[in-house]
Amino acid sequence: MPKITFIAQDGNRHEVEVENGYSVMEAAINNDIDGIVAECGGACACATCHSYVDEAWLDKMPPMDDMEDSMLDAAYERKDNSRLTCQIEMKDELDGLVIHVADNEY
Repeated sequence: MPKITFIAQDGNRHEVEVENGYSVMEAAINNDIDGIVAECGGACACATCHSYVDEAWLDKMPPMDDMEDSMLDAAYERKDNSRLTCQIEMKDELDGLVIHVADNEY
């Protein structure tokens, strides 16, 4: 099973396993990762699962669609490596993915 390392805002690291086909957001919610609020439940309608993909993983990410891009405009402190975790589906190729949790509780 692929693994994701979530890095919280306080620097704590949490490594979790996630089944293929689940979103990064679902992995965070199922493992009680602080900072991933996911108010809309993964419908790409709130930006409260906003996170930063570690630079080493950017080239391996699926492309962002227009809906995610538009929703990220509402995210707090959007950066070049910002993504909505509800829009990233886990697969074996993403084993070891590192996600930095953004401030979603402002």
